[in-house]
Amino acid sequence: MEVTLLGTGSPAGLPQPDCPCAACAAARGSRARAATALLVDGALLLDLTPGAALAAARAGHSLVGVRQVLLTHPHDGPAVELPAGLPSAGRVPDGRVLTLISGHRVRAVAMDHPGTGYEVSSPEGDRLLYLPPGGAPAGVAEGRAAYEMVVADVVGRPDAIARLRAVGAIGATTDVIAVHIGHEVPGGAELDRRLAAAGARAVPDGTTLVVGEYHAVPDVPRRTLVTGGARSGKSLEAERRLETFPGVLYVATGGTRQGDEEWAERVTLHRDRRPGSWRTAETCDLVPLLAEDGPPLLIDCLSLWLTDAMDQVGAWDDVQWREGGERALRKRVAELVTAVRETPRTVVAVTNEVGSGVVPATASGRRFRDELGRLNAAFAAECEQVLLVVAGQPLVLRS
Repeated sequence: MEVTLLGTGSPAGLPQPDCPCAACAAARGSRARAATALLVDGALLLDLTPGAALAAARAGHSLVGVRQVLLTHPHDGPAVELPAGLPSAGRVPDGRVLTLISGHRVRAVAMDHPGTGYEVSSPEGDRLLYLPPGGAPAGVAEGRAAYEMVVADVVGRPDAIARLRAVGAIGATTDVIAVHIGHEVPGGAELDRRLAAAGARAVPDGTTLVVGEYHAVPDVPRRTLVTGGARSGKSLEAERRLETFPGVLYVATGGTRQGDEEWAERVTLHRDRRPGSWRTAETCDLVPLLAEDGPPLLIDCLSLWLTDAMDQVGAWDDVQWREGGERALRKRVAELVTAVRETPRTVVAVTNEVGSGVVPATASGRRFRDELGRLNAAFAAECEQVLLVVAGQPLVLRS
């Protein structure tokens, strides 16, 4: 089954009309994207967009053989003129199956957002799932075989990918293609990087893909360290890296601080932006969690874990530090690093980058700075990917 993406952009396209943002300003040439529409084996058109016939011609195809035009979402704006010879556009009621004369079967999938998703099966049995902009399946039965290809709004609805992964509808070899791409994420390398972290990819308008044909799925790093300064955006970056995966365990190492309103506000902010399917554990006992098999871990953060570890060994006191505190801390750090090396889980950890500014005025402050630097270096050495976040912009240090 061949799928030609006549467009891969949001309903407004990219760049959006009269938008002065940086992403739209850079969306020129191959980075420009028309509204998403799919041509399947020249027989089925999913979503009718302005200039569909011209887009098909540029891609080396014709709409002459199209036998069915289906819409996935309400199309705002002026009516789109139907190219000559095409059947009228319509939508299939949720749950219904439409069989085309070409042998393709189309099943309408209910969404949690206005619109309809379509599961398209070829006469040979390959299966494609196409989801509308801003939509996620309202319910996907467990136990179904994984789709060969999923075409969806990965940027706008990462939880849709998580839902499909949770029930096995997206497997290790599923080709996940991002469409409905707008100006929320800068294009080029940054878009590719974010999609790769989700096991997805984007292609230019006019690309023809073969459903079921082997394609190397982006390799999602199993262990990632995200570092940066205060309020740099490192925690948000870490959360983004796992938002397309189900059942993530968020490990908060800061604990609770009775009577500290500012800390409570920070905790609430972090909790509210996390997906509802994630679980939270407030603990600094990381080694047992890393040793267990299970869903991905997001550890936020190592600097607070180190604070607790230094509390436990009395590292703030110079005498205790000399008389065994230093050895005890080295042992705890070595155990954590070994657990990261041997863990079977996907792990994303957050830490603070310190030591680049003012030298701490106290011996204990300088000790913490030094020990965090050593911990960060040892932890990073066990990670496939290391990111430094500056002013909200992630810089890849290792990949």
